[in-house]
Amino acid sequence: MDSKPPLEDSFYRKVQTFVLRKGRMTEGQQRDYETLSGSWCLPFNNLPLNYNSVFDNTNEVTIEIGFGMGHATADLAEKNPDKNYLGLEVHTPGVGRLLGEIRKRQLHNLFIIEHDALEVLQVMIPDNSVQAFHIFFPDPWPKKKHHKRRLMQRNNIDLIVKKLAPGGYLYFVTDWLEYAESTLELLENTANLKNKYQGFAEKQSWRPQTKFERKGLEAERPITELMFIKPLQD
Repeated sequence: MDSKPPLEDSFYRKVQTFVLRKGRMTEGQQRDYETLSGSWCLPFNNLPLNYNSVFDNTNEVTIEIGFGMGHATADLAEKNPDKNYLGLEVHTPGVGRLLGEIRKRQLHNLFIIEHDALEVLQVMIPDNSVQAFHIFFPDPWPKKKHHKRRLMQRNNIDLIVKKLAPGGYLYFVTDWLEYAESTLELLENTANLKNKYQGFAEKQSWRPQTKFERKGLEAERPITELMFIKPLQD
């Protein structure tokens, strides 16, 4: 008789939105990863996070899904010490790089979970608890046969909105126009979300430029932004 998988594994997706690329870490990234991950990387587990215990305060929480090398993440955390930031990433060199920024800038409002973001959201993030989701330049999976791997899919968006607090926002940026158009259509047809703009959003002046953004501009691809709000409950 075949055994059934554990209940907590029942949500695992057969199609992942990322390819796990370990990459080569620099000596500095390796050192920071080995010495700092125990302090600033939260282990993945099947228990919901207690933000107050993690950050030692009751400030609002922003989650960035896929922070890459973490430049924008560190900049935002440094400029907004009254806000808490949680970065979700599977790329080990990027984790090491951001840990180094946490050390260098002496940040105390930024933690990392090195695990699949959707699994983290499913089991570790309480419903209606996140003030903002930042999704900056996710893998566009440009080939049509790979569109099923994109992060911005119906089920994934519904999960993100479920975790978003009333009054909070979802901020999506891409340099792939077709991805922006398909995501706009999905978000426009998502219950409990309202577009802050008519169509695409204005560039948010407070958002730091990322490495992927610079590559997109060098390739003369348009940078497209979306900003959606979860309305306050009556």
